[in-house]
Amino acid sequence: MKILKYFFLLLLLSFISFSVFIATQKGNFSIEKSKIIHTSKSNVYNYVNDAENWQDFMYYMLGDTSLKGQFYKNTLGKGAKFTWEGSEGTGTIQTLSLKENDSIHQKMDWDDSKFKITWIFKDTLGGTKVTVKSVGEMSFSYKIYTALHGGARKIIGDLFDKSLVNLDRSLVYEINTYKIKVNGLVQKLRTPYLYQSFTSKISKVVRNSRIVFPKIIAFCEQNEIERNGKPFIIYHTYDEKSGLAKISLCIPIKEAIITSEGSDILADELESFSAIKTSLYGDYSHTKEALKKSKSYINQKVITPDSPFSHIAIFTISKSDIKKPSKWKTEFYFRVKPKKETPKIVPETENTPDSETETNPSEI
Repeated sequence: MKILKYFFLLLLLSFISFSVFIATQKGNFSIEKSKIIHTSKSNVYNYVNDAENWQDFMYYMLGDTSLKGQFYKNTLGKGAKFTWEGSEGTGTIQTLSLKENDSIHQKMDWDDSKFKITWIFKDTLGGTKVTVKSVGEMSFSYKIYTALHGGARKIIGDLFDKSLVNLDRSLVYEINTYKIKVNGLVQKLRTPYLYQSFTSKISKVVRNSRIVFPKIIAFCEQNEIERNGKPFIIYHTYDEKSGLAKISLCIPIKEAIITSEGSDILADELESFSAIKTSLYGDYSHTKEALKKSKSYINQKVITPDSPFSHIAIFTISKSDIKKPSKWKTEFYFRVKPKKETPKIVPETENTPDSETETNPSEI
């Protein structure tokens, strides 16, 4: 009986000693990890800046199969936020500030521990040097966990190393896997639509579209307006030298309408027109190459442009449909005067919201 009493006393003393040891350990830490990511700085920055991608490369989320997460309305830039629950605990990560193509500053609460995370992006030979820095204060329970598993530097450092490897793997494949096909001459059919117009930096058009499209879709739902196809952008002007474009962000609708006076969402209609169509399969960052191939095709075929706008881009398969950029599809249309008779128009049906006829390029 005395042996059992001494045994429990020894356990109690060991526990007290261990608790005192943990309590006296530094709760603050500072860790920095870097890796060369084999793609452009803008690609890496834009990917990390989007909260919807965080689960795909941040290892502490990726490694927890029980994780259940929630995004907030804003998933891009300052204020972007994600919370999660899983077997490894609960947490919140939020973007506090950023400098475009340079750095992103975040804060993270993981159970009772608090971290500040900074991402830094630098051009380098072979791609982009990405550095992730973290300073924080560990809770008592997390100090116990790190003490039993090699220390904070090892545990958090390993998480960052694995996250950077995941980031490189995801971006190299997903961003760099793409295909461009010039389909040739097609006939775009009449399209009534709702829209908002403004001038934007070309580099921010896609980001702006992710803010405006949901607003127009909500307008449709509130006013029981039937939508009829995928969102699209009319590029009224596209000036690569200045990096600016005048655009209309559009949602196609079933029937033409007139919006009320003073509404910031307007209505219009595209009449049927002949166009050269090009399909981009992959990330939007390859848009410039797709436009270049389209213009080269038009010049080679000696086709005369005939358009009050630069071109139209339709998000046929986008991030709202599938997260992987390699699976996206964007269609570009350049209005032209065909050398021969306009192809016969295939009538639209209720199951074909965005129809067109396509002509073999050799017929132009």
